[in-house]
Amino acid sequence: MGGFRLLFVMATVQEYGPELKARIHPLITGVGPVEAGIGTAAWLSRLGAEDKPDLLVSIGSAGSRLLEQGEVYQASAISFRDMDASPLGFEKGRTPFLNLPAEVAIPQQISGVEAARLSTGSNIVSGAAYDAIDAEMVDMEGFAVMRAGHLFAIPTIALKGISDGKAELQHFRDWADYLHAVDVSLAEVIDRLEDGVAHMDRDYWTQLPDGARA
Repeated sequence: MGGFRLLFVMATVQEYGPELKARIHPLITGVGPVEAGIGTAAWLSRLGAEDKPDLLVSIGSAGSRLLEQGEVYQASAISFRDMDASPLGFEKGRTPFLNLPAEVAIPQQISGVEAARLSTGSNIVSGAAYDAIDAEMVDMEGFAVMRAGHLFAIPTIALKGISDGKAELQHFRDWADYLHAVDVSLAEVIDRLEDGVAHMDRDYWTQLPDGARA
């Protein structure tokens, strides 16, 4: 896009609908932070310098009880809710001995796309579990993709379509029923991203968050 190499990273083929298929060919990693982290890092490690992407795009579904289902939001910041070393005196959410804050701001933002804070973890969040989440939306891969990108000095943005959260999840269809709407909305935002990449300075799209190189 606009002279940049972008790698789109998704968790599952279930999220890869017809509108996205018409636009992108993503890396599918599997579900959760472990699969997303090792899948992204392994893929990047196999690329030569000339093929390394300029930007990673973590894309797919997310949950929220505050945001509109079927709509897409870009992450203004990403945190890792599973990390808790507070018994040793570390701030909850902050990885010990890593020069990153508990919540990592995303410098790159797409014009005209509403932003929200994203919390990544290894659990499906539903119902009262949202009470413990200090973010507007939740997923299971965004933070891991971002950290894999840091390893190779590649920045990450996250585009998440809200598939659930208004009601407590009871079965698979509660998540899957909104995936078509998410597919359409994500495709529209990718079109915005393509225009934004083409008209923004390279330094804007390739800068890493503070502390990411440590």
